[in-house]
Amino acid sequence: MTGLWKVGIKMAGNIDQSLQELMNVDGAIGCCIADYTSGMTLGATGSTVDLELAAAGITQVVKAKMRTMKELGISGEIDDILITLQDQFHVIRPTAKHKGLFIYLVLDKTRANLALARRKVSNVEAGIEI
Repeated sequence: MTGLWKVGIKMAGNIDQSLQELMNVDGAIGCCIADYTSGMTLGATGSTVDLELAAAGITQVVKAKMRTMKELGISGEIDDILITLQDQFHVIRPTAKHKGLFIYLVLDKTRANLALARRKVSNVEAGIEI
């Protein structure tokens, strides 16, 4: 039991640190790390978006894209999925290292640098330890 507790603390600390790094991106409104098999968030931060509800919905987007790629015979991993709204960018990155998880970053379109944000999400993904 003690070993599981220590692993849980390490995971939570790493996820919190990863979320804080994402919130340092210019224009960041909110972000979370979620499990796309269940739609549940492992951690979330931000204020203007209901990230638990958003993660549950984005789960369907990720699953649909993966199904479509399989049906089309497209191999390889998804780097990221971009949803562009009138005032926001939503960057979704399924993690290659931890199958079943994705990073979700919501950006204010007027303050964000999309290229740098995508790069930061990629860097954060590489550093997640679970």
